[in-house]
Amino acid sequence: MAKLSAGLLLFRRGAAGVEVFLVHPGGPIWKKKDLGAWSLPKGEYDRTEEPLRAALREFTEETGFHAEPGHVIPLGELKQPSGKIITAWALEKDVDPTLAKSNLFAMEWPPNSGKLQEFPEVDRAEWFPLARAREKIVEGQAGFLSKVAEILEER
Repeated sequence: MAKLSAGLLLFRRGAAGVEVFLVHPGGPIWKKKDLGAWSLPKGEYDRTEEPLRAALREFTEETGFHAEPGHVIPLGELKQPSGKIITAWALEKDVDPTLAKSNLFAMEWPPNSGKLQEFPEVDRAEWFPLARAREKIVEGQAGFLSKVAEILEER
């Protein structure tokens, strides 16, 4: 059975057009990766949790910001190359990325050292214009950017 993940893609409209809020994964493995490494704030959930609730929970865990479900726009699901299925919603909301604060995770580092270290799940967050976001986002999530652009074009 495929793993499930849910997330929120914040967007805002500015003088330069639509921008989206992406996060960069924390930890030593992702430290030097940039293009194709960013993501919408998201995380795994099990089938007993409602996907939107999971997306809101994960958004808070990864950014420290709170979002309300009232005005979310469904973006649908995307199957990732790994087989994981991500369900996402867009939300128009402006936040200051310098105030983002992520929860921590533990991993053995350096590998085979026996030392357990803690790292932030997300080490930074940033607003990107859609064209730049397409370069930054993990390839399997790029469809969410297209969907946001399509929805906003229709409005």
